[in-house]
Amino acid sequence: QVQLVESGGGLVQAGGSLRLSCAASERTFSSYVMGWFRQAPGKEREFVAGSRWSGGSRTYYADSVKGRFTISKDNAKNTVYLQMNSLKPEDTAVYYCAAASASMTNWDYWGQGTQVTVSS
Repeated sequence: QVQLVESGGGLVQAGGSLRLSCAASERTFSSYVMGWFRQAPGKEREFVAGSRWSGGSRTYYADSVKGRFTISKDNAKNTVYLQMNSLKPEDTAVYYCAAASASMTNWDYWGQGTQVTVSS
């Protein structure tokens, strides 16, 4: 069982930056596909970014965040990050970290979420 704990959310003005962190409990974290999702009030959860670092690196971003958000990880700390720059009010949501043992089509583990609020 992989446990994921997000942190780093908060209130920021439009144009500002935040870095979200997702600490994973599993030592085999380095082999997992990792991703970030978000859910705004009244909307469905949506994919934000995901990356596979083993077996050929692949990184994907939602069109709405391309060029502004960057997913990265630190294997030594079992932590995945989401650097969010040039934030917009429409980025306001609860952000969730997710892990998949095989592919981005089936996410096995989820964090509890962290709130990001962008004021205009």
